Amino acid sequence: MTKADLIEKLAKEARIKKAAAGRAVVSFVSNVVESLKSDGNVVIAGLGTFKLKTSRPRTGRNPKTGETIQIPSKKRVSFKAGVGLKKAVQ
Repeated sequence: MTKADLIEKLAKEARIKKAAAGRAVVSFVSNVVESLKSDGNVVIAGLGTFKLKTSRPRTGRNPKTGETIQIPSKKRVSFKAGVGLKKAVQ
């Protein structure tokens, strides 16, 4: 499902215009991003939990030259499905 498909389905089921549904989807995504930036967690009951995790810096190797390089730490988003979502897809 694409963002456009989601907007269309949301508009149809909520009986609202596509423009309003589009604003709702964009607002939802931006609020999730802002919450992850500020405290690192978003919990949606029945769906799951988005968490911000930081990877450790590590040593890697350039495959072309064989040179050892340092890979810096970085932040990444993880998602853990909730019980409701797990049961719904089984």
